[in-house]
Amino acid sequence: MRDARLETLARHILTYSVQVGKGDRFNLQLTPAAIPLGKAILEEAKRLGAFPYVDMIDEELQRLRMEIVDPDDGGFSEESLKCAVEWGLRKYQDLKANVAIRSYDNDMETSGVDPRKTRLVARTNVPLQDLIINQRKWVLFEYPTKGQAQKAGMSYDKFFDFVLDVSCVDYAQMRRDAEPLKARMARTDRVRLVGPGTDLSFSIQGIPIIPCCGEYNIPDGEIFTAPVRDSIHGTLAYNAPSIYWGKRFSDIRFTFVNGRIEQASCTGSQEDLDRILDSDPGARYVGEFAIGLNPRIREPFCNTLFDEKIFGSFHFTPGRCYDEAPNGNQSSVHWDLVCIQRPEYGGGEMWFDGELIRKDGLFVPEDLKSLNYGN
Repeated sequence: MRDARLETLARHILTYSVQVGKGDRFNLQLTPAAIPLGKAILEEAKRLGAFPYVDMIDEELQRLRMEIVDPDDGGFSEESLKCAVEWGLRKYQDLKANVAIRSYDNDMETSGVDPRKTRLVARTNVPLQDLIINQRKWVLFEYPTKGQAQKAGMSYDKFFDFVLDVSCVDYAQMRRDAEPLKARMARTDRVRLVGPGTDLSFSIQGIPIIPCCGEYNIPDGEIFTAPVRDSIHGTLAYNAPSIYWGKRFSDIRFTFVNGRIEQASCTGSQEDLDRILDSDPGARYVGEFAIGLNPRIREPFCNTLFDEKIFGSFHFTPGRCYDEAPNGNQSSVHWDLVCIQRPEYGGGEMWFDGELIRKDGLFVPEDLKSLNYGN
């Protein structure tokens, strides 16, 4: 018997997140492990009168395809990748949305791929990613796997319940609670972040403020904007680990001067960190500043989709900005790096124009205390 929460999730994805209805066409990307949710989505699409196209993807096959790429073959690989992107651009011309259901048994699958190949694939995919992310409805969900359960230090049954529980929060109420924070951020010029190893200041003046409450990512729970590109000064020490390009990094620390990352260090491969930041000129600038709001996500387990929503956290993202909150920074990189400011992670403060907004992960002003969710 299928878990009834999958039907609830499928209904939320199609009717709330991507808002498809009768006569709409959308793309469904999923992995074999996620077929139970895929079935529920197709049944919901039938009920709504929407038509899905289905792409079955596999992480091992994707890795093998990346290994075929040869940056030294005189341009053949790059042209072939561009042809694939052109096919994708034509496909999405008539589609309203993309529903991406991923699942990872091994999120280090691409760790051995030559970074030059990774950069070439990422750079070539930019036009298609731009169309999907900035011009179409989209939603991303990661179906629970045994590999992710192991990484989270849980049994699979417990992890499965955790994923569905944090994904099925009352997003409509979360959006209502986030409105006062959105209003405050909209009238803010200077932001200051303070904590262990961190003293960072920047401006968000004139950049749109976007609450994310179940529309794009599931689980969700954040409010994002972007820093004015050249306004960032100071140091930032992240305390949540991260996997990027199949490599694990922790204790990342950046020093910013006029918005640019001038010094970078980490626990992990310094060479790989430098390669990511040197992918293109925009990779050393920041495209997003966001505050995590999901009350049921408390601890990091090196999965960005979950970690960036951690209650009491913020993320500060080297690379590409979103069209919804543009600061002009373009890059093939978009790396959501997380810092948790709750006391058990060292605490911290967030200030807007000299006013203390959040201390040790809890909002201070009365109009924002509903976001503390009983804490």
